[in-house]
Amino acid sequence: MGYLYRWIGFIILGSGIILSFFLPLIFPDSNTGFNMPIIYLAYYAFLTSSLIGYFINYRQNLLGADQRNYVVTGYFQTMNIIKILIQMVTAYYTGSYYFWIGIELLFGVLYSFILNWKINQTYPWLRTEVKRGRELLSVHNQVLTKTKQLFIQKISYFVQYQTVPFLTYAFVNLQIVAFYGNYTIITDKLANFVNTFLESSGASIGNLIAEGNRTKIINLFWELLSMRYFIGGTFAFAILVLIEPFISIWLGKNYLLSDTIVYLITLNVFIGYTRGGVMQFLFGYGMFADIWAPISEIVINLTVAIICGSHWGLSGVLLGGLVSQILIVGIWKPIYLFWKGFKEPVWKYWLGFIKLVVTVIVPAFIVIYFISPRLSIDPASSYVNWVMYAVITVFIYAIVAFSLLYISSNGMRRFVHRFRFR
Repeated sequence: MGYLYRWIGFIILGSGIILSFFLPLIFPDSNTGFNMPIIYLAYYAFLTSSLIGYFINYRQNLLGADQRNYVVTGYFQTMNIIKILIQMVTAYYTGSYYFWIGIELLFGVLYSFILNWKINQTYPWLRTEVKRGRELLSVHNQVLTKTKQLFIQKISYFVQYQTVPFLTYAFVNLQIVAFYGNYTIITDKLANFVNTFLESSGASIGNLIAEGNRTKIINLFWELLSMRYFIGGTFAFAILVLIEPFISIWLGKNYLLSDTIVYLITLNVFIGYTRGGVMQFLFGYGMFADIWAPISEIVINLTVAIICGSHWGLSGVLLGGLVSQILIVGIWKPIYLFWKGFKEPVWKYWLGFIKLVVTVIVPAFIVIYFISPRLSIDPASSYVNWVMYAVITVFIYAIVAFSLLYISSNGMRRFVHRFRFR
């Protein structure tokens, strides 16, 4: 793994250096208000922080495989919170971008040292000799095959979420990119929080699949999928009804985007929360061979985004990601899992999927059209009103959605009973 990660790191480093030559074209001084030294410093600071994971922190994957991912999460979240607090203080008192970037890079290095100290403490017998990686690959050649397949699978996810600002900048302007960034800084932090919780079961799924009990595997799939739809639906609903009032209080109404864009952001976020239900089991089975799927996802995404973005701006760009995810992640991946993994008729998935979708949509209509108009609370008027409105609406949504899921989904009932009888 160290050998493979090092080579991937060198590829990213080389690509990053080549891309840096084009930064003056991507971020001209006249449009950004920043000079090129600060842009290059920020760029290479983030690039360095990313590369640490490939050259040093790759051993954390052992913790995940050993069902100890909570260790990684605990240290990462703690360091991240401390880093953000220090950045906030220094930004407030100094207003220096150089301090902010320096702290970002410093904590990336500190996190690496602390994490590797914990890995050495947990696995004192682990001695990594990266130079032996090449000879070991000849013995375990399936690892290289799976790594290549998984690398291509991951590229589609990267393109899905990282090309929107560039395409928006190309078809609209940098101001809309900044406005969109105000929304995504909220949705991305929520996604990191939610996915940290939801993805923690990956190693357990792989362990269960290795045991080979198909009934247990399928039952667990529906349990976790039901929970994902409940959590994903609740957070997506919260984003839908609360993000615009929050932006209004925080920055002002001039920074609001259109309702269409908010709907598209919410749909993309919801799919991002729920897509892992199928993907975790595909990963557990090691089913990465459909490399045409991520390539098709990239092609569909960029094609739709470019065509629609040239006509409708940011809405068209977001539509590209939505269409590609629906076709590949929403339709093909479940077919692939049930066909090759579970060896079950795919209609069973579609039946369960329809019930799950209905149970997360119905509560949203109830709250938006019947509950909210009777609250007499303007969430955009103050932070206090926003919190009151958030607590009431999200709580009601969660209760209704959970009740409907419990009534209609065997998976949700099994999930609840799993905890009740412990």
